Amino acid sequence: MKINVRETVIRLFLLFVGLIIAHLGVTLFLLADLGADPFNVLIQGLRRLVMRIGFFPTHGTVHMVICFLIVIVLLIVDRSYVKLGTLVCMFCGGPIIDFFTLVLRGLGIGAAPLVIKIVVLIIGCVILASGMSLVIRSEAGTGPNDLVAVVISDKTKWRFGIVRIATDVCFVLIGFLLGGKFGVGTVICAFLVGPVAESVMPFSARIVKACLKKAGMDS
Repeated sequence: MKINVRETVIRLFLLFVGLIIAHLGVTLFLLADLGADPFNVLIQGLRRLVMRIGFFPTHGTVHMVICFLIVIVLLIVDRSYVKLGTLVCMFCGGPIIDFFTLVLRGLGIGAAPLVIKIVVLIIGCVILASGMSLVIRSEAGTGPNDLVAVVISDKTKWRFGIVRIATDVCFVLIGFLLGGKFGVGTVICAFLVGPVAESVMPFSARIVKACLKKAGMDS
């Protein structure tokens, strides 16, 4: 039991580190102000749909409800994918972004020339993908929207990068049809994050294995 507890703590720690890295990338992405990430385009569209029928929820409320619904569906499909880290991702992402926003807002990225914004956005996507790969390879759980791509990739044996692109494009199309807004940053994110995350995953897996080995556990 002690070994299991230690392993869980190590995996959750690595997940949290990955979460911090990933949300640094998300913050840079948001500060570039070139469009929402694909999942949030979907949230925007769903929020507009709900507003049309007379309810006026905040963006964060819709985001949380959709995340919970995804978790419930995954519990029905295969509960082994939903772990403690999934809840950590759901509740820690927002505060991490708020912190980085306060720290980085002074850089004035939003007022920078378009070329600089695109460079910052691409850097943000690469950082996001790198952190996301560590979160996934920690095997302690991952964010609900990322889990969609993980589950489909595992069940179909298709490459994660391709599946991630497909799910992101679906998020954007559905969100756009429902009234969500997107920009060049959304497109870059949809086609860049998945392949970068896939390419970084072997390195992230080695980090997890090395940490477990150092703690006296083989993964």
